[in-house]
Amino acid sequence: MFTIENIQAAESKIKTGADFPQFIKEIKELGVKRNDVYVSSGLSIYFDDEDNALQVSPEGYPALSINDESAAGKLEHALKIHQQGETNYFTFCKQAADAGVEKWVTDLEEMSCTYLDAEGNELVKETIPTA
Repeated sequence: MFTIENIQAAESKIKTGADFPQFIKEIKELGVKRNDVYVSSGLSIYFDDEDNALQVSPEGYPALSINDESAAGKLEHALKIHQQGETNYFTFCKQAADAGVEKWVTDLEEMSCTYLDAEGNELVKETIPTA
């Protein structure tokens, strides 16, 4: 099973959304099958193929308020500029919160990332490009 140190080492290499495919490749090689990220707290939960879970909370992540009204268009714009390397992780998280994203789920077997609102409705689902 992967360790907190493994995950933190992989996370430390992410500067912008442009680094996300390489991050996914690295954690997939560690044995991660799914990753749930909660926008309000920054909590990330990493699951292996037996549903064992490891929780990682970022240092210095202030609590974010999730907008009650979800807006897929706002999220799509935030994703686009983040993936082009124009924003850092926390800026993206603030924009996701403003777009009503409660959490996102990264499925490393399906190679998809699904953004969900507080009621569990899918706002955006995208395919993760290979690094």
